[in-house]
Amino acid sequence: MAKALEDGFDLTGKVAVITGGSRGLGLEIARAYARCGARLVIASRKLDACEKAAAEIQSETKQECAAVACHVGRWDDCDRLVEFAYQRFGQVDILVNNAGMSPLYESLPKVGEDLYDKVLAVNLRGPFRLSSVIGSCMAEGNGGVIINISSIAAVQPTPTELPYALAKAGLNAMTVGMARAFAPKVRVNCIMPGPFMTDISKAWDPEMFAKMTRSLIPLQRGGEPREVVGAALYLASDASSFTTGAVLKIDGGTAFSPA
Repeated sequence: MAKALEDGFDLTGKVAVITGGSRGLGLEIARAYARCGARLVIASRKLDACEKAAAEIQSETKQECAAVACHVGRWDDCDRLVEFAYQRFGQVDILVNNAGMSPLYESLPKVGEDLYDKVLAVNLRGPFRLSSVIGSCMAEGNGGVIINISSIAAVQPTPTELPYALAKAGLNAMTVGMARAFAPKVRVNCIMPGPFMTDISKAWDPEMFAKMTRSLIPLQRGGEPREVVGAALYLASDASSFTTGAVLKIDGGTAFSPA
C-alpha cells in the first residue's frame, strides 16, 4: 500500500512549465516536482533569477532544469515560452500558472488604466494564453495537467486589491471552463492560497498581520511555502486522476470563515 501511494506521486519522465518559478510558492513547487522526477522549465520576468533557481534545483535533484525569461502579461512572450519548452523537451505534461502581481494603490478612483491592465494581463491574460495553447497540445497528444494558482481574494476580496481579486476570480472560472474544454485527456485544477509567508510577506506590518491572524485565520498563522507542496503534487500526479475543475483553498481556514 505504501509503495502504491508513493508511485501515485511519481513525476518521472514528466516535463513541467512553471511561471513565476524563481521564488515564493512557484520555487517551492518547482523543487518538489524535480524531487519527484520531473524536468522543469522555470519562467519569470528576470532571467538571472530563473537561471539561479534552475541551477540550484538541478544541482540538488540531478533533474534537467531550463530557465527562460517571460513576461506572461505579454501574448508574444507566452508564445515564445511555449515554443521554448517544446523545442527543449519535446513535450509539456504539467503547466503551473503561478506568476502574479498585486500592486498597491491609493484608492479605487486612483487606479489608472495602466495599472488595471497590467494586473489583469499578468494574472489572467497570460494564464489564458498559456493554457489555451499548451492545453490544446496536451489534448491532441498524450494529455496533461494544468494547475492555476489563484487567491482567496477571488472569493473574499478587499478594497485594497480589487483588480487582483477580479483577475483571480476570472482564473477560478477559467479553471472550470478549460477543464471542460480539454477533457478528457487534460485535467485542469486550481490552488487558491491564503496568506503565505513568502518573500512578499516581508513588506507586511508584523503587528497588523499578527492581529489579523488572531481574528480572521482559524489556524492563527500564515502558511509556510512548503505547505503548498502537498496540493501541488497531488494535482500534478496520478494521485488526482479523477480530479478536474476543482478549486482547492489552502488558507488556514481564512476564506468563508466568520469574522
